[in-house]
Amino acid sequence: MIIVLKKNATASEIASAESNVRSLGYEPHTIRGAVRTIVAAVGDESANASLEALSVHPFVDRIIPIQKRYKLISRESGANPLVVNVCDHQIGNGNFHIIGGPCAIESYEQMKASGDGALAGGAHFVRGGAFKPRTSPYDFQGMGSEGLDILARFRKEAGCPIVSEIVSEGDIDAMLPMVDVFQIGTRNALNYSLLQAVADTGKAILLKRGMSSTIEEWLLAAEYIVKQGNPNVILCERGIRTFETATRNTLDLGALAVAKQETNLPVFVDPSHAAGRRDIIPALAKAAVAAGADGLIIEVHQHPEQALSDSAQQLTPEDFKELVDDIRPFIKVAGKSLA
Repeated sequence: MIIVLKKNATASEIASAESNVRSLGYEPHTIRGAVRTIVAAVGDESANASLEALSVHPFVDRIIPIQKRYKLISRESGANPLVVNVCDHQIGNGNFHIIGGPCAIESYEQMKASGDGALAGGAHFVRGGAFKPRTSPYDFQGMGSEGLDILARFRKEAGCPIVSEIVSEGDIDAMLPMVDVFQIGTRNALNYSLLQAVADTGKAILLKRGMSSTIEEWLLAAEYIVKQGNPNVILCERGIRTFETATRNTLDLGALAVAKQETNLPVFVDPSHAAGRRDIIPALAKAAVAAGADGLIIEVHQHPEQALSDSAQQLTPEDFKELVDDIRPFIKVAGKSLA
């Protein structure tokens, strides 16, 4: 970091700044200008105390960070993209993956019909929520443990990787046997205790962006997981809350571009939650592929009109297959290969 001192700082103030920098574990390198003096602090910001504490001193004008706050996932930590291995799939590294399936598990018959439909349409992973955090306490909250039993049965029969949302640390042990990728939803995107607990499982984590999170907050949430010793993180842009009402959320493809530029992590896009309406999901999916996404997560239901959760944004298996076929040229042009 660079500590910029106020104009015409005295010799004693400069010496005090240097002393404070040393006390925090850094080596100060002072540059005296005609009007201003700056102190460059050299050292490992991940191992030493934060220099931002020096801003309380009256002779400090501002502190400018040099390293990224998300150090472990930053491209500064390594030039090569991180590959997340899930079963026999390598996520990232030019491979494009698609996750499909119902928002919530409602019955075995519904899970099988929707999951099989997603696989037949081109999905590599099947999603299904046993636990559903909802805005209203009166909305369908998922089947809980019964839903997990259905998920386990489907996984065994279909032989495919499973993605499911976790909402509580207390559910980790129950979900471990049948979940290959833990999804952290938008409402828990900044639940650091949950992030760290799920990180300890060592399994891949699909981290959705919080509905009102800045890009930096999203990336720092990923840093929590990686700092815990688990590098298997897949970022997921799912739209943010804005003043717009034509769509459920505003899909921020700028965030996708920034995440791809700033980090080594694979980045997925969820056009279903961004749109909130099935008619524009294909268009958003194409845009996400063109912008550099490594994968998509799309809601698929055998009978969307009967769905107990997010019925307006779920595709039929037939519509899903058509979408997958339509994005194939976009994937090729983007320089990726459909896994």
